[in-house]
Amino acid sequence: MTKQHKNLPQPQEWESSEVEHIKINGNYLRGTLVDSLNDTITGSLAQDDTQVIKFHGSYQQTDRDYDDERKRQKLEPLYSFMIRARVPAGVSSAAQWVALDKLSITHGNNTMKLTTRQAYQLHGIIKKDLKPTIQGMNEVLMDSIAACGDVNRNVMSTSNEGLSPVVGEMATFAKAISAHLLPKTTAYHEIWLDKKLLNPGQTDEEPIYGKTYLPRKFKIAIAVPPYNDVDIYTNDIGLIAIVDKDQLLGYNVVVGGGMGKTYGVAETYARLADAVGYVSKDKALQVIEEIVKVQRDYGNRENRKLSRLKYTVDRMGIEGFVNVLEDRLGFELEASKPFEFTSNGDVFGWKKAASGLWFFGLYIEHGRIVDTENYKLKTAMRALADLNICDFRLTGNQGLVLGNITEKDKAKVQALLTKYAVIEGDKVSGIRRHAIACVALNTCTMAFAEAERYLPSLITKVEVLLDKYGLREDEILIRMTGCPNGCGRPFLGEIGLVGRASGRYNLYLGASFAGDRLNTLYKEMLSESEILENLDPLFAQYSKERQKGERFGDFIVRKNIVAPQKNIFILK
Repeated sequence: MTKQHKNLPQPQEWESSEVEHIKINGNYLRGTLVDSLNDTITGSLAQDDTQVIKFHGSYQQTDRDYDDERKRQKLEPLYSFMIRARVPAGVSSAAQWVALDKLSITHGNNTMKLTTRQAYQLHGIIKKDLKPTIQGMNEVLMDSIAACGDVNRNVMSTSNEGLSPVVGEMATFAKAISAHLLPKTTAYHEIWLDKKLLNPGQTDEEPIYGKTYLPRKFKIAIAVPPYNDVDIYTNDIGLIAIVDKDQLLGYNVVVGGGMGKTYGVAETYARLADAVGYVSKDKALQVIEEIVKVQRDYGNRENRKLSRLKYTVDRMGIEGFVNVLEDRLGFELEASKPFEFTSNGDVFGWKKAASGLWFFGLYIEHGRIVDTENYKLKTAMRALADLNICDFRLTGNQGLVLGNITEKDKAKVQALLTKYAVIEGDKVSGIRRHAIACVALNTCTMAFAEAERYLPSLITKVEVLLDKYGLREDEILIRMTGCPNGCGRPFLGEIGLVGRASGRYNLYLGASFAGDRLNTLYKEMLSESEILENLDPLFAQYSKERQKGERFGDFIVRKNIVAPQKNIFILK
């Protein structure tokens, strides 16, 4: 029987932010999108519609490489759009890969981006091609609704079934969570699919979200120890699978994680999720829904910089938050079960699942599927998809798993990978193996500095330092973003580089390799030469003074080079 919680925190009255007013007046995610899309005078949308379209899975962007020249010529910015395909658990079919590849050619910039949330992004889509792109996705049963916006976004889950017999069940649950928390409005189907409703009888009532949806974006992930490849503690809700004798029993629940912060706003911060208890798998969806509703009712709707669940939890206090949650559930969460994470990187190469099918973990540099003069990765993946002998599973590290491969088809997959000399994870240096970079310039409107286009060349120079000290094969997590918004989860890098200005980065050190300790600011506003000058003596010291099996981030903390950030808080 549930104990009665007294003096529960009460929802606060907020002044509505500008975006809240847009949602209030947006008629359940319709806004004036139809008029904006039909306006041929400009390549952009009406200002309010740039917020509304996020709920439909798209961001309006400009090519910032051309901003100055177009301004000089008195032209409007070179507007284009990114569309993000929602892929729960990162699992997509060969037919879906083929469709996205074709759309990237006909409507995009001929590349595909695999994101840190196991979703696909197509870039460079102009306004008139938005609708045919979304319709093309729909033809292979894909969509972009809720891939962005103030709703639950793509639900992540460990995707390589060669790692645990419960991965498939987790993926099924990730899809169930995603479907349960999808917006119920028919706006997406009216605007993009010519009123072809996916679910007959769909209405505009939003029983979970209400008319104004959530105060801010919301992220959910599932992980199976010892693999933390989804960075579970960075999510609003993290579910840690508890397994006994290859049977999934339930989940430890963690809440309140988030990476984003804002320069100059001290009230913003990166935060790891708190562990609040355990729930059996049959009650997990109920717990998830009620956590979402608590955020809906208690989240800050006045200041979007302080509106994520992490700030709600800290404002309510973790005990107050859990008391409200349990009061709504009608039962108490159980005590968290023991588990251990050992890594938050991907596992590469061949793995055989309990089903007898094979899975191949593939290294993709920063998630970009593109052909270059010397490396035909996009062509190789398309050729593989055309064979239709595997599915395509995105990872939380911008990687790819080729899945559900039969014994007889395994050789065909390997032969094609060999033909195109597709790079395997164990063939690159330890620091390059798990590196993450966000898109940043030239298309992200928030970026202060380069990330994806720059990190590969910086790593090459870092590798020269590592070679000096015999550290090339040591796995060291390096992550780079063009701003502190945290899309590449830089604050969980053993080496984190966060853009401050063109060619200048803040250097963070000391996160854990397992993803359960944040890093700490070490130096600010460093140029490339200064980054290398600071890392060189640290690598030298690490090579000489590390303990057996000690990771770089742990060494940095043990030697008091930076003070450790707080570890995970366990309530029960």
